[in-house]
Amino acid sequence: MNNNISFDFTLFDGFSDMCFIIDEKSEIIKFNKTAEDKFSFKSKKPHLFFDYVELCDRDEIKSIHTQLLINKKAGEFETRMLVQGQYLNVKIIFIPFSKNGFSENLMFITVRDITEEKEKETELIRFYNVAENTVNPLQITDLNGNMIYVNKAFEKASGYTKQELLGKNPRIFGSGKNSSKFWDKMWDTISSGKEWVGEVENQKKNGEPFFTQLLISPIVDKFGKVTGYFGIHRDLTEKRTLERQLIHTQKMESIGTLAAGIAHEVGNPLASISALVQVAQRSSNDQFINEKLGLVKSQITRISKIIRDLVDFSRPSNYELELTDINKVIREAVEITKVGTKAKDIIFETNLKNDIPMLPLIADQIQQVFVNILLNAVDAIVEKKKLTTTEKISVKSDCDGDDLTLSFTDTGVGISEENLVKAFEPFFTTKKEGKGTGLGLWVSYGIIKSFQGDIKIKSKVNEGTTFIIKLPTH
Repeated sequence: MNNNISFDFTLFDGFSDMCFIIDEKSEIIKFNKTAEDKFSFKSKKPHLFFDYVELCDRDEIKSIHTQLLINKKAGEFETRMLVQGQYLNVKIIFIPFSKNGFSENLMFITVRDITEEKEKETELIRFYNVAENTVNPLQITDLNGNMIYVNKAFEKASGYTKQELLGKNPRIFGSGKNSSKFWDKMWDTISSGKEWVGEVENQKKNGEPFFTQLLISPIVDKFGKVTGYFGIHRDLTEKRTLERQLIHTQKMESIGTLAAGIAHEVGNPLASISALVQVAQRSSNDQFINEKLGLVKSQITRISKIIRDLVDFSRPSNYELELTDINKVIREAVEITKVGTKAKDIIFETNLKNDIPMLPLIADQIQQVFVNILLNAVDAIVEKKKLTTTEKISVKSDCDGDDLTLSFTDTGVGISEENLVKAFEPFFTTKKEGKGTGLGLWVSYGIIKSFQGDIKIKSKVNEGTTFIIKLPTH
């Protein structure tokens, strides 16, 4: 075999890539200084190029080599090569050619060490997967603040798709609640290369508030120049909701204290009025007057009972099981609900079976469930744009031996199928801000489950809703 080449191969000694010429059998004919330093070729025996390729890729690269020689086309392939006992990630470029005056086909090969690039690529993929799958919303912006990357959590939190956000300024979901001075201070901080942390209120695509703690870090290049900004959000929506629930709980405690005070302050005058009514009844023989005095007395009794029920309802639970008359608790819950001004035009119907056994329950907890459901029913009816003359809430109790079944049916606006599956989730509510806590049904669900029972909802929009509670009798 004639190994004379028409040019001096030392031409390639200055290349940073390893350069080879191999024949059809992959025998190495020529190599540059970089290849010599890398492979430390010392023996005079022929070296086969493909013997240095990772075994799992060897057959494939041989096939590519043969095909390129036949088609006389250039090609490339990424693999690993064994160099001085260790594998390097390499990119191989094949360029077929023929020696002048000979029919032998040769292949000019450049081998580039891409180990460092692969490591960076692997690291980039690793961090990309972390960024894509983290629960924290992430965003990257350019120097002008326009978004060039957002992760899945950011899409979910904001309600916007990635396509809707990329290239846009974050003010697209700004709520306007943070002042311009607030944002000016943020820009001054990050433009100087420092990190900035603050609590912001944004607005989701559907208009809902989105509270986050935002950390913005400048992204700098190897020369220390700021090239963009990286922002990570920590969702504070639940924290804000819990803060509102705490305020609401404190308000309820205040109402309980107020109810106790009212019971004390109003109880004595009511007792005096009741006594005077009885004296007047005994002193009069007029049937009409006695009937009216009897009506006054019954209303005094009703007022006293309502105040007493409010006090009992606001007291902390004693968490002790006791045999409970469910029908009695239902009637008390209905009376409490009827007191509200929103319920004045609503008809309350009760159809309670008399043969229901006493059940071991925590009375004030089960009453809390009933009151929650009844108050929701009242709100559902009030939400209707046009009330009819037959707006009502019906409560039924029945027992088949093993299970007690209670149903609460209203003629309200109903619940959509989309919201029906989320009705018992904590902090979920369809009511306007400040009108509902989103905890009533969640708490009720937990109470019923603690008694080994079950609670379900059947509803149709604009037709009404029925809550069905089942409790074991044994």
